[in-house]
Amino acid sequence: MSSGAPAAEGASSPVQRHAWYDDAQALLIGTLFVSLGLLMFRHVGLMTGGTVGLALLVKFASGWAFGPVFFAINLPFYWLAWKRMGLRFTVKTLTAVSLLALLSETLPQWISLQAIHPVFAALVGGLLIGTGFIILFRHKASLGGLNMLVLWLQDRFGWRAGVVQMALDALILLAAWPWVDAQRLALSVLAAVAMNVALAVNHKPGRYIAF
Repeated sequence: MSSGAPAAEGASSPVQRHAWYDDAQALLIGTLFVSLGLLMFRHVGLMTGGTVGLALLVKFASGWAFGPVFFAINLPFYWLAWKRMGLRFTVKTLTAVSLLALLSETLPQWISLQAIHPVFAALVGGLLIGTGFIILFRHKASLGGLNMLVLWLQDRFGWRAGVVQMALDALILLAAWPWVDAQRLALSVLAAVAMNVALAVNHKPGRYIAF
């Protein structure tokens, strides 16, 4: 029987770096979860923010396929990713964006949603997307997007990143008004809440020490 307080979690061993195969499975699983959530959103006509929301807007307005549009919209943000986060993060993010673009176009060929309740789609789709983001974040990757821009604006002009991000996401949702009615916009807000709850509860500093 040992005496004294137990050692703090992670105190007895040094921080471990992820192996390439750890990162590979995380990029695949994380983007798969996000693409499944987006599949639910698209089935019931929900919107979201960020570059995913911009790609959905372009799809609504033009009829172009989501995957290639999403990939193209993210291209200007890789320079900011490289300047702020380095080459390793940028390569992982480019890989994750490419995987999501590919999965978004191929998943409808592998799975067919006959019927799904819009509230269920908003909640479970939002949780899936939030969980996918957590997996990617913990392996130092992202899905590109406007968060890089708002962080640069904060550094350059002192604009608060959270406020700018919220304003941009709100503008994207409002811009969807011609194609998304008030009920689906409200459900889109519910989906955003579910996604951010998953992030807030499960992605906290100090709870995960590998990198």
